[in-house]
Amino acid sequence: MDIGLFAGYVFLGLSLAAPIGPVNSARIDKGIKNGFWHAWMVGTGSMITDGIFMAAVYLGLVRFLNIEMVQVFLWLFGGFILIYTGVESVISSKTITVDLNRKKDPLAACFLTGFIMSITSPLSILFWLGIYGFVLVKTAGHYGTGMLLAYSSMVFVGLAIWDVFIAGLTGGFRRYFNHRTLQIISLASGASLIGFGLYFSVQGIKTLLS
Repeated sequence: MDIGLFAGYVFLGLSLAAPIGPVNSARIDKGIKNGFWHAWMVGTGSMITDGIFMAAVYLGLVRFLNIEMVQVFLWLFGGFILIYTGVESVISSKTITVDLNRKKDPLAACFLTGFIMSITSPLSILFWLGIYGFVLVKTAGHYGTGMLLAYSSMVFVGLAIWDVFIAGLTGGFRRYFNHRTLQIISLASGASLIGFGLYFSVQGIKTLLS
């Protein structure tokens, strides 16, 4: 058992979760509007998808993802989901308030947001295949396969730490934001999601026409 390697996998999980992307934008948006648990549920949905991707890489089920029509579907459907969510965020920003007792989004809806965003994101897939796949092969080569699953589970520790951190940050600070600040954050998050959605859609069209 290599403690340094365990720590390295935790750091890998943090590195995979930290870049600003669709899921983090959705986390921030839901956390600002609804609080800690809603942001956490977005992250939990994303983590379930990460587990599916990890299992696919671990079991070698990556050939399916190399099928061109599968890639086209993921790009286009992922783009649609992101644009829809982004537009909804921009529209709802006009009516957002600092009333902490107002009606909140369903937790299940937040979970599905994170899950669908991640599982339809080709960028997430490529990220996992490229980074986790490489690390998995390298670790197996140096340390064997006996502890491979245990080492890999540390990635989830890193993902969970980031999820709790973002949920706590947005949920805890929202009570200190005024009406205008909440609107700006919601608009920025929505615009970010729309931007990623347009990028996904363009990539899907390019793949379809190539």
